[in-house]
Amino acid sequence: MHYLVQSFLIWLLFIPLAIANGALRDLVLAPAFGDTLGRAVSSLTLSLLILVLTLLFEVSFFVLVMGHPMDELLMDFDLFRGRLWLIVLTATFFAPLLASKVRK
Repeated sequence: MHYLVQSFLIWLLFIPLAIANGALRDLVLAPAFGDTLGRAVSSLTLSLLILVLTLLFEVSFFVLVMGHPMDELLMDFDLFRGRLWLIVLTATFFAPLLASKVRK
């Protein structure tokens, strides 16, 4: 249960990242590229940052904290073995872009 709390607390760190990304969008991207393209670039940027941080956390926690081998972690990416973690990462990647589309 402790790792769930720790995971949630780390996830909360995405909030300031999202706020900073929104500020970058409003101050730099939208004036330079226009609102539509600025939002698209911002959504993809945030998605990539969250994806990279999620992967970094996943690898660090799984290998360094839990002590599992990297091969075992990589098995979680094998859809043909019924492992659906890749779907979770894909949803994480596209969530900001979808949220941006829904808000319009």
